[in-house]
Amino acid sequence: MTEQETRTDLPDPSLRSVGEVLGDITTDLSTLLRQEVALAKAELRESVDHAKAGGARLGGAAVAGQLALVFLSLALWWALGDLIGLGWSALVVGLLWAAVAGVLAATGRNRLRRMTPVAPRTVDTAKDIPDALRGHETR
Repeated sequence: MTEQETRTDLPDPSLRSVGEVLGDITTDLSTLLRQEVALAKAELRESVDHAKAGGARLGGAAVAGQLALVFLSLALWWALGDLIGLGWSALVVGLLWAAVAGVLAATGRNRLRRMTPVAPRTVDTAKDIPDALRGHETR
């Protein structure tokens, strides 16, 4: 259709009542807010999933570390005790497991750091709402 051609089956936009215009604005605003809430929920769900994965790994590392600490420490302490004495062998075993715990904590922390900030796309699009309400589009 060209600019000069008009459809006769549509009402003239200048004849719309204020109530109709306000109704359209309310509907559009409601739709926009619902979409923003849905986006925020999706982003938060994604962030929570990353946090759960990191937390689960840290928890698993703690349990495995505890069991390994108990059994291997006793075996290593006893074996080294014959070479350097039980006191020194206990110190060596303790330092070894402290290093293992540090590595596990560092890898779990790195996993949690890879988590995205809370709802970044929602924050970006929510910043556009005031301009959209004023009639300025930012695309």
